[in-house]
Amino acid sequence: MLKWREEYGFTIMATQTQKMFQSSINLMEWLEKWGYITAGISFLILGMVVFLNGWGTFLFSLHAGVLKAAMRLMVDLLLVIIFMELFRTLLEFLKTHTLTLEPFLYIGIVAAIRRILTLTAHDTALHVSPEQFQRYLWDLSLHGALVFVMTLSLFVYKKETHPKH
Repeated sequence: MLKWREEYGFTIMATQTQKMFQSSINLMEWLEKWGYITAGISFLILGMVVFLNGWGTFLFSLHAGVLKAAMRLMVDLLLVIIFMELFRTLLEFLKTHTLTLEPFLYIGIVAAIRRILTLTAHDTALHVSPEQFQRYLWDLSLHGALVFVMTLSLFVYKKETHPKH
């Protein structure tokens, strides 16, 4: 009889431990979900702030030159696209609980193009040394290659995930 009580007491303790463990997991899942939600809202707000700032900067810098102002606006709008794609990716993850490669390839392509535009706008406006020009060419080439590789990867990924019937 004493042995049965020890086993019974152990069973109660094990059940309580399992309940505490499950409660901890539920709390962590709830915190994770709200972490994704707040990150998504932050990306949305940042996108709107960059959008408004980009247009404000564009309008106030038109007097310095339309081309320079337009290039700056384009770089800002590409950053907005990155923020919105991150927002959409988080939203899709919250709905399906799965992540796919496709949105990250889009983000990478846009980020590399944005860097190319930033480099072009910044470095061509300045007189640079031969060493700086060499770094500029390497940076430009690397980001151009990244755009090519990620676009090719996106093409292969879409072909594999959406085969024709």
